[in-house]
Amino acid sequence: MTGTQDTEERQRIDKWLWFSRLVKTRTLAGELVTSGKVRVNSTKVSKASHNIQAEDVLTFTLHGRLKIIRIVAIGKRRGPASEAQALYEDMSPPAVRTETPEAPRAPAERESGAGRPTKKERRDIDRWLTS
Repeated sequence: MTGTQDTEERQRIDKWLWFSRLVKTRTLAGELVTSGKVRVNSTKVSKASHNIQAEDVLTFTLHGRLKIIRIVAIGKRRGPASEAQALYEDMSPPAVRTETPEAPRAPAERESGAGRPTKKERRDIDRWLTS
């Protein structure tokens, strides 16, 4: 069979997202893509079988944060995290902090694992919820 073969490496987007450890399972990667919330080079992608290559830019939201990922390499396997991080460059904007340190805390707000509220704290909570 004669013909030219594409020398550029390409891979399914769901498989690459899984190899890069941006999502936990390949099924979740497929669902993310088919939801229509993934863009490849500013073009919406809705099929998990869409092929991507190095230098493509993926834009999507994951866990409530905007992710902008430039693909550096196509993965051969789902290896350790250090190997997965070498597959992409994260160009995402820094996380915006919604709470300022000076903001007043709700009554009886406590650090994680500090135990149950006391009787006084419980009354403060009830007062705060009803006002």
